[in-house]
Amino acid sequence: MLNSVNDLLKINGPTPIFVRNQNTGEMEYRIEKDTMGEVQVPADKYWGAQTERSRNNFKIGPAASMPLDIVYGFAYLKKAAAYANCELEVLSEEKRDMIAQVCDEIVQGKHDDQFPLVIWQTGSGTQSNMNVNEVIANRAHEMAGKIIGAGEKTIQPNDDVNKSQSSNDTFPTGMHIAAYKKIVETTIPGVEQLRDTLRKKSKDFAKVVKIGRTHLMDATPLTLGQEFSGYVSQLDHGLKALKNTLDHLSELALGGTAVGTGLNTPAGYDVLVAKYISDFTELPFRTADNKFEALAAHDAIVESHGALKQLAVSLNKIANDIRMLASGPRSGIGEINIPANEPGSSIMPGKVNPTQCEALTMVCAQVMGNDVAISVGGTQGQYELNVFKPLMAANMLQSAQLIGDACVSFEENCAEGIEPNYKVIEQMLNNSLMLVTALNTKIGYYKAAEIANTAHKNGTTLKEEAINLGYVTAEEYDEWVKPEEMVGSLK
Repeated sequence: MLNSVNDLLKINGPTPIFVRNQNTGEMEYRIEKDTMGEVQVPADKYWGAQTERSRNNFKIGPAASMPLDIVYGFAYLKKAAAYANCELEVLSEEKRDMIAQVCDEIVQGKHDDQFPLVIWQTGSGTQSNMNVNEVIANRAHEMAGKIIGAGEKTIQPNDDVNKSQSSNDTFPTGMHIAAYKKIVETTIPGVEQLRDTLRKKSKDFAKVVKIGRTHLMDATPLTLGQEFSGYVSQLDHGLKALKNTLDHLSELALGGTAVGTGLNTPAGYDVLVAKYISDFTELPFRTADNKFEALAAHDAIVESHGALKQLAVSLNKIANDIRMLASGPRSGIGEINIPANEPGSSIMPGKVNPTQCEALTMVCAQVMGNDVAISVGGTQGQYELNVFKPLMAANMLQSAQLIGDACVSFEENCAEGIEPNYKVIEQMLNNSLMLVTALNTKIGYYKAAEIANTAHKNGTTLKEEAINLGYVTAEEYDEWVKPEEMVGSLK
């Protein structure tokens, strides 16, 4: 039975070099080596020398950590690579199983604190790839009952965990796994939840006739349901565009290694490893048709984020319309009522603001900004490698998460509670000068315009001026000017 660290050190090989706290005597650092020499690594962490170098060399920005979704994507691909390598007889079953077990732990979130690197690192994501390799190797060493840093590693980070791989094909693979999962698990369900609620509202409001507005000015009538149907259609088209990008996003670069040629991979590895990734994630991933594109260009990310931007544009329009329709409550438009969720002012008692609309439009602004960064990142493919991978991945994941979350928040805390303000709707409808449009086919455009201009000038009603000018009788006006008959189909 092993009773102490010293017992373990005796059976595991040479004593590693540790740096102890002079006050407590506890190990603070261990000395790790890589091809560039020695570096001190925190004693309680699984990562190794290359991770620590990156941690020290790229201290850029607070809260700029590499998204854990990318780390989980790496875990899926590292497990799949181990299985493919084992099946192709270039890795033992024992090593395969140890790598797979650690990868499962990573996906379960058990080692989230072991991935400290920031987005702003090498453009290929090499340090993040090695971070994952080192954590898997050292955790496997620990699982084998050995002290991290003592003796030869049970599993080598480069030769075993990274077998048949390069950072150049693992990072884009991790990008695609993470982005695909985020879109199908978070973005699409969130948008669909909001779309479905707006569709229900459209049906509920199908016969609520109101005044339309173009150029922010009065226009001819429509129903509130028709207005909301436009929002539903926008989201339907956005969802369709986003789903259409998934096929390109499902292509994986893994198997291309350094430049796309597949150097140092066994025959059939690329197809087999993609199959394992698909099995483990339960998503339809496949090997990329052209590995040179998959490494050197990230058009799939640009394409998918373009669809997210389209949704952001639509959501921004919807949220702005709703906050303007709800403005007031007494000195604005006020045609709809939205839920009062929290006090709106620290100085004005009773004030309530359209906070969900504001949050959603801020999300849209962020997504549109992310799209600019991703577009610029997509241009940075020189020859056989794009070197803006971490930036593109981080922005893609942020946008996909934000849109999904914001749609759910907006649906639950705003859209679900929208109700028409019937009194205001009727008042504004009857007060609008654009109802005169119904007279165009009866008395002509110019006479109708004269009625509207005169009514506006005199502060009178359309009916009064139409009669005063002698263009229609009261009976004709009532027969011809019927807002409910000006809205077209009520489907």
